[in-house]
Amino acid sequence: MLEEVILVDSEDQAIGRMGKMEAHEKGLLHRAFSILIFNEKGEMLLQQRAAEKYHSPGLWTNACCSHPRPNESNLDAAYRRLKEEMGMQTSMEEIFKFTYRAELEDGLIEHEIDHVFYGISNENPNINLDEVMDYKWIDFLELQNHIALYPEKYTAWFNLLLVDHLSSIQKALTYESK
Repeated sequence: MLEEVILVDSEDQAIGRMGKMEAHEKGLLHRAFSILIFNEKGEMLLQQRAAEKYHSPGLWTNACCSHPRPNESNLDAAYRRLKEEMGMQTSMEEIFKFTYRAELEDGLIEHEIDHVFYGISNENPNINLDEVMDYKWIDFLELQNHIALYPEKYTAWFNLLLVDHLSSIQKALTYESK
């Protein structure tokens, strides 16, 4: 089955659909989501992408990220992929969205409006080894320091998320701790 993404305009209005690989080869703007999971200790859940992934294999990134299917809400897609990749379920809410463009290896281009979801769980994942090589919980401040020193160990979107949108993430953490 051809996996499709939802093509969007700069206002995130759907304008069509296209095969996922073709959209990444052409660098066309499409809808995506990223999930940030924290535990009650304030640690963030990271996954290491499987070695067989079509881009960014072996890099560390947020708990889960993907694309909603046509006629699927962003939240429903987030719940589906968190279960498929990490074997987890938790309540989530969207905390912000951002647009980015990043050129990846093999000539692929990520050009996405990325809806960022936030959730809390103390559960350890049951990873799908087709999607995820490994996972870890990491102190959020330690993660920020590590990504500043070794950005090449992390996915392009995760670098942008943590650097350009740190205040939005910190707001969600502050709100949740009240």
